[in-house]
Amino acid sequence: MHSPISETFVMHLTTKSRYGTRMLLDMAIHGQEGPVPLGDIAKRQNISLKYLEKLIPKLKKAGIVHSQRGPFGGHQLAKAPEEIRIGDIVRVLEGKTAITDCAERGDKLCGICNHAGDCLSRWVWIEASQAMFARLDTITLGMLIHHKEDLPGSA
Repeated sequence: MHSPISETFVMHLTTKSRYGTRMLLDMAIHGQEGPVPLGDIAKRQNISLKYLEKLIPKLKKAGIVHSQRGPFGGHQLAKAPEEIRIGDIVRVLEGKTAITDCAERGDKLCGICNHAGDCLSRWVWIEASQAMFARLDTITLGMLIHHKEDLPGSA
């Protein structure tokens, strides 16, 4: 007998998105005078340097970050913080655009779980995914930096 949990294919935001967003916010705050060494970000954010090094290539390829080598090298945002949407960060780092695997696929019959072709709930996950990314696309790094006192949950 299969466990219901083993047949669930729910995406949750991993540390890639959470730590990647923190890293980019750190770059936005500390990178105004020049490139920021990843080691400095790792210390300030209490995130493993090796982990941040794994995130940088995806962010560079997506045009969110650029790097500079040399003694004064490091990483900077490739765009203004107001132009970098949280939704884009999540898409790049998670490699997904849906909260479940079945909502990620465009096929009418997704073939992901044991209810393929007979799943009445798939529409819910597609709608939820679209709503989540629609909201994340309204939030930018600039908003988080410049309006932090107005954000829910900030003291």
